[in-house]
Amino acid sequence: MSLTASLSYFGRTALNGIWRSPFVHVIAVSSLAIALVGFGLARMAQAQLDKLLYALGGEVEMTVYLADGTTPEKIAELQSALAQRTSGQTRLVSPAEALGRLAEQLGQQGEALQSLAENPLPWSVEVTLPPLAREPEALEQLSQKVRTLPFVTQVDYGQEALERLTAIARALKLGSLIAFVLVFLTAVVVVSATLQLAIYSRREDIEIQKLVGATDRFVRAPFLIEGLLQGVVAATLAALALWAFALFVGPRLAALFSFLDLGTAATRPSPRLLLELYGIGAAMGLCGSVVAVRRFLHV
Repeated sequence: MSLTASLSYFGRTALNGIWRSPFVHVIAVSSLAIALVGFGLARMAQAQLDKLLYALGGEVEMTVYLADGTTPEKIAELQSALAQRTSGQTRLVSPAEALGRLAEQLGQQGEALQSLAENPLPWSVEVTLPPLAREPEALEQLSQKVRTLPFVTQVDYGQEALERLTAIARALKLGSLIAFVLVFLTAVVVVSATLQLAIYSRREDIEIQKLVGATDRFVRAPFLIEGLLQGVVAATLAALALWAFALFVGPRLAALFSFLDLGTAATRPSPRLLLELYGIGAAMGLCGSVVAVRRFLHV
């Protein structure tokens, strides 16, 4: 039998098996679709949180406070070295500008600053840090090195806030990975259990195939295709459910969290997410069918 004829036979046999046991396959597809919808919603939520963390992290700056009498040449050298080291942008802030910022932040209480005899704030250099330069360990090493300069009095880069943002991002990634593994294993078990029932219901056909000389691979192939089809159909249903969620619930969520300025596109499944759904769905269905035929199809 040629490859084309074999594939055609396997496909017809798999579709026939689904047609003969629709209830079993509906259970498997429904379970896979629910798992994939949960995965898709988690990925969409993670994308929103990543965007939020990036927006919050965009305000992370390193401020280097300078001693009185620091020469412009040393300040220029420091700005150049910091910009080269962090790949960020540096800005020199005068004491008057710093005092004006403080008064603006204090609001009405800031009017008391106008009565000061002299400005107590020093000159400082602010460094806007790009995302790749926000690792707490690297910033701590840089700040320690900058503090050793004789004309630097203090270095501040919001250590506690930066460490919290980094911890949140890492926790999200770890949680997503754990959830994905649990969903994947659960779906594989469900597919394996449903295919076991399908194999049991077609045990007489399998015995006849073996009697006429069918090989193990020939008997197992339709069941593998059934699992693959279950995953693809489940991914399609999950994609439709996510689009429905984005269409009906997404605008309300965008309006509810409008103060975060995440945009309405954040509530829609991206093309990459749709590809992930089909890839993961097919993988889960295929893995479940492999487990079923190896454990329960003794041919």
